[in-house]
Amino acid sequence: MGQAYSVDLRERIIRYVEAGHSRRSAARQFGLSPSCVIRWLDDWTREGISTPKPDGGWRYSKLDGHRDFLIRRIEESPDISMAELCRELEDLGTRVHLSSVSRWFIRQGYTYKKNVVGDGTETVGRFKSA
Repeated sequence: MGQAYSVDLRERIIRYVEAGHSRRSAARQFGLSPSCVIRWLDDWTREGISTPKPDGGWRYSKLDGHRDFLIRRIEESPDISMAELCRELEDLGTRVHLSSVSRWFIRQGYTYKKNVVGDGTETVGRFKSA
C-alpha cells in the first residue's frame, strides 16, 4: 500500500485553489490527478480537514449478525468443520464461503488446528481461542 501525500502538499494545494485557481489547474500544477485534488478540497470545505484519512478500519461481514450462533457452535463442538458451519448458516438463510467463515474466526481471535486421522484422507480440526 502506498503512502499518503504530505500535509504540506495538501495545504499548498488548498492555498492555490483558495487564491482563485481551479481544482483541475491545481492538479496539473502539482502533478496530481484531478480526482485526488477534488477529494482533498471536498474534505477541506466540508470538514476543514487537510490531513490524510486513516488506512484500514472496520470491515462489515454478514457473519457479524450470527456471532452468538457461531461462537456457541464451536464451544459446543470444537471439532466442527467449516463446511458444516457453512451448511448450518445456509439453513439459517445466510450463504457464505468456507474462506469467509475462516477469516471471520481469525478476526475474532480463533484458530483452527488440523490433525490427520487414519490414512490421511480425513482431517479433524479443533477451534481454539488465540
